[in-house]
Amino acid sequence: MLNDVAQLYSTSPALFAGSVFLLGLMIGSFLNVVIYRLPVMLDRQWRADCAPLQSAAAPAAPAAPADHPTPFNLVVPRSACPACRAPIKAIHNIPVLSYLLLRGRCAHCGASISVRYPAIELFSGVLTALVAWRFGAQACTACAMLITWFLIALTFIDLDHQLLPDSLTLPLLWLGLLASLTGWSAPGANLPVDPVSAIEGAAAGYVSLWAIYHAFRLLTGKEGMGYGDFKLLGALGAWLGLQMLLPIVLLSALVGALVGIGLIALRRHQRGTPIPFGPFLAAAGWLAMMWGPQMLERYLSLYGVHSG
Repeated sequence: MLNDVAQLYSTSPALFAGSVFLLGLMIGSFLNVVIYRLPVMLDRQWRADCAPLQSAAAPAAPAAPADHPTPFNLVVPRSACPACRAPIKAIHNIPVLSYLLLRGRCAHCGASISVRYPAIELFSGVLTALVAWRFGAQACTACAMLITWFLIALTFIDLDHQLLPDSLTLPLLWLGLLASLTGWSAPGANLPVDPVSAIEGAAAGYVSLWAIYHAFRLLTGKEGMGYGDFKLLGALGAWLGLQMLLPIVLLSALVGALVGIGLIALRRHQRGTPIPFGPFLAAAGWLAMMWGPQMLERYLSLYGVHSG
């Protein structure tokens, strides 16, 4: 049975991509939970860890938000309307479709629901389908989808909180190192890389941004990025290898600079206000995962050099 399904998907890329699109929508629904709840969970943990260290004379840390029940994690409680706190029924929690049928409003109180939720679901579905279309029905496709979902969660958490949680970056790094032992890489898809390339990429990815960070701090007295950026580039290096690091850094820096200049020009951003670098690293890393070897080969061919 499984062999028949695998053969059907391998001979019909469109069917495979369509099926995976539906999977991506469902994963996108869960990513909405991760993006919203994980920072709250980390904030609660931080407050709990700091509480015993505070002396009676020191000002107490602000209380945690009161509108989040206990326990509060990625599983419980059930998703609820932000306005009336009514639990969302399963029939009203179908990715994208429920939002459209309810016209973007809560079924219980009629309050408006942010379009961001279905947008992230749709974004996850489209990127997952693109991965399936690019790599086909093979083992490395599962790796590429996993990386995609991690990067989506990290991107939106960083945009919201300027935070790249260790609970996402470190598992992504270790999974890349472990995946390098599987030998799942297929022709035309250098993913995952071999163990030596994975170790080199992880180490060089972390150290390179760590060095840039400290050099910038010594020269300007300011912090140009956070430690989460080091770990994210290390994770991308673990999956994609050493040779993809320079294209990722250059592309992310270029796009970041253009976006920053554009926002300032449009008066949507104040000078001196930090812009999270994680989303640009994530976008560049995803592009490198999808078409990195081809982009690198084309770039080198401009100078009469061929990779490999």
